[in-house]
Amino acid sequence: MTGSGATGTHRGRKSRSEDEILYDRELEDLPPELRWREWMLRVEAVIFAAVEPVSRETLARVVGKSCSVDLIIDDVREELRSRPYDIVAVAGGWQHRSRSAYASAIRASQAPTRSSPVSLSEHEAAVLAAIAHLQPVTRGELSTMFGKEVSRDTIASLRDAGFLGSGPRSPTPGAPYSYVTTRHFLSAFGLETLRDLPDLERLEDAGLLSRQALEETATAESDSDVPED
Repeated sequence: MTGSGATGTHRGRKSRSEDEILYDRELEDLPPELRWREWMLRVEAVIFAAVEPVSRETLARVVGKSCSVDLIIDDVREELRSRPYDIVAVAGGWQHRSRSAYASAIRASQAPTRSSPVSLSEHEAAVLAAIAHLQPVTRGELSTMFGKEVSRDTIASLRDAGFLGSGPRSPTPGAPYSYVTTRHFLSAFGLETLRDLPDLERLEDAGLLSRQALEETATAESDSDVPED
C-alpha cells in the first residue's frame, strides 16, 4: 500500500511537471515579432474569457518571463482603439469593457450581458459611498453621520449585492462589526483602486452626509484610542 501511494504521488508530480513543459510560455522557437504577437493574443484571450478582472499574476502564467504585461496590455489596447470595447484597469486587474458611447445601444438591444447593471436606491448609493470613503466604519457611525438610522436591511442589501464585507470589530462598547468594500465593488463601478472614488465633498453638497457629524465621529474615535490613566 505504501509503495502504491508513493508511486501515485510520483506520477502526480511528473504529470504536473510535464504540463508545465508542454505549455510553452517562452516561445523561443518563434522570431521576436511573432512571439510578441502570440503573447498579445494569449493575454487578450484570457481577459476576454474571464468573468472577473484578471490580475497581473494570472496573466504572467501564459507569457514568458521576459514579457512585460503592461507593455502587452498597451499594445492590445492600441489595436482595440477602433473597436466598441476596450481593456480597462479595474479592481487591481484588467477586464474587457464596452465603451460608454455604446451603452445606449446595448440597453436598447435588451440583450443579456455578462454583468447586471448596478441598481441601488439613492439612500443605498449614499451609504455605499460613505462606507467606501470612510472604511472601516460601523453601522452606528454611519447613522451618526447621516443624522438618521442606517438600517440593517440597507447593509444586508449591499452585502447581498457583493459590495460589502466585514471589517475589524470596533473598539467601541459592544465591539460592533465594521464594514469595508470588496473587490467586486471596484469592478462593478469601474474603479481601479479606492483612490479613484469621487470627491467626498459631493456627498456633502448633495445633502447626503453631514461633515460636522463626520468630524465629531472622527474626534470621538480619536479620544477612544487614548489610553486611560
